[in-house]
Order: sequence, then structure tokens, then C-alpha cells
Amino acid sequence: MRAAFASRFDDANPLAALTVGEQPEPTHPADDWVTVQVRASSLNHHDLWSLRGVGLRAEQLPMILGCDAVGVDPDGNEVVVFPVIPTPGDPRGVSILSEHFPGTLAERVAVPRSNLLALPAGLAAADAACLPTAWLTAWRMLTTRGRVDEADAVLVQGAGGGVATAAVALAAAMGKRVYATSRDAAKRARIAELGATAVEPGARLPERVDVVIETVGAATFDHSLKSAAPMARIVVSGATAGHEPKVNLRRVFAMQLEILGTSMGTPDELAALLAFCAERGVRPVVDTVVPFSAVADAFARLHSGDVFGKVVVDHTA
Repeated sequence: MRAAFASRFDDANPLAALTVGEQPEPTHPADDWVTVQVRASSLNHHDLWSLRGVGLRAEQLPMILGCDAVGVDPDGNEVVVFPVIPTPGDPRGVSILSEHFPGTLAERVAVPRSNLLALPAGLAAADAACLPTAWLTAWRMLTTRGRVDEADAVLVQGAGGGVATAAVALAAAMGKRVYATSRDAAKRARIAELGATAVEPGARLPERVDVVIETVGAATFDHSLKSAAPMARIVVSGATAGHEPKVNLRRVFAMQLEILGTSMGTPDELAALLAFCAERGVRPVVDTVVPFSAVADAFARLHSGDVFGKVVVDHTA
């Protein structure tokens, strides 16, 4: 079957480590696994990190990339694939597709049957394929960890990337006052179209916020602390611009702030996200849709850094 996979590692030029070609059909590690015919998938920065060799070992190559997918199960049902797989050999006890088990950037992917959720009526495969990683992470950051139902105002740092843009769209759909930062003036204009007040990084906000969505790290963390209201939650799921920020602990204890880490989500949270998007008419921000025959172009687009929203791969084209 055709697939996009890491054939080697290249930290300086990850696109050079990408191969598109034939790979063996999926195998089933246990009786409860099934094969899904993939209709649509989406890319994440995780895929580029895999090409750089982060989280993979040479003996695991070739590894089919991709975490997110919508497809058809053996019974003909349209399903969304939850990408987190129980993995006893991993220190975390779980792994994401394309770490220990082949990923979704292929004609077919094998997963436990319990990892399949029904595709809600009215939600297109290309839209739902954006949700299981970046959008699920943003949903968990806002709801489970950030307790956004108790909040009036939210700050999203570094909007433009998959998780941050999802957080803006979701928080706005929940009726919150949303502030979002970006260094790029064009991206700030697009963020404003999603219902947020877009500002430059470090800009003083008109109010302190109850929840901060932090995926940038050291470059924005001081601003996150200064923008937080008393007893606010600063939820962290990434550190693209430095993972060792200076933290003013006096502000943390004086303001009774919570700094919370999170990653991905649960099947129940993905089901809640799917239902929310279907019922509220919320649709992911899609930067580009490419046919699988041009999957290398999708990786190049993601690697360019000019992406706003998700890059989707149409496996039916």
C-alpha cells in the first residue's frame, strides 16, 4: 500500500528524510485490532519531529507517519481514529500512532477497535481529521485542565499554529472573551476573524484573564504570568520557543496561580469535542488540503512555518 514514512533521520532538513512509496499492509498485534481504510488525515509538527529523529530509534525505521485520521471500519462505518495506543514498553504507558505503531499517512491503518469513534453526521471527513491531536489538545487545555466554564476571558499565546488556533476558535465558540498573540500581522488579522482580540506578543491586555493557553514557552511565559488574574490557570502543552522560562514565583503564590501541564486527551474528550463541533457548527481552520499524491507538498507547507491552521491530506484524491 502507498504510505508516507520516515526512511531515515535528518535534523537539519527533515523533508529529506521523508519517503513516499510502498509499505506492507497493516498487521494486528492483538485480536481486538481492526484495519481502517483511511479517507482523510492531517499533519502535525509531531510528524516533522519524527523525521528529525525525535521519539524514534533507527531500528524502528521505516515508520509510517501521521497521527490523525478519518476512515471506514471493516463494517463500513465512518469513524474517527483516536491516536493514543496503550504501549507497555513506553515509559508513559501509551504512545501516539507513528511512535511505536505505524501511523495514518497510508491507505490503511490498524488500531484497537476501542480507538474508533463514530463520525458525527454533518461533519466532513477532512474537518474531523483535524481534531484528534491538535484540536483535542486544545479542547482538554480549555475544559478539563483550564476549567474554562468558570472563566470569562482567555489568552492564547502564539496563535497560528494548530493547537493555539484551535483554542481561539473553541474559546470564541464557547462565548469567552478571547485575546490572542502573534508576531505576524497577517496572522493577527486572521485571528481576529475567528472572534479574538489579536495583539502583538507581550502587549498589555485590557483585562487580566482567567485561563492562559501556553504552547510557546520561554518567549511568552512572563507575559502569561503578568496577564493572569488571581487564581487563573496557565495551561501548558508545548514549548516551541524555549522550555526553561524564568518564573516569578512571588507572582505565582501571591496571585494563587495554577500552572498545569497537559498532553492530548481521552476518547471521552474526543467524543465531546466531536459533538461540540457538530452541534455548534464549529469547523477547524484548514490552511491547505492536498491529495495524497502530493503529500510531500503538504510536509513542505507545514515545514515552511507559514501555516495558519491545519494541513489536510485527502486520501481519496
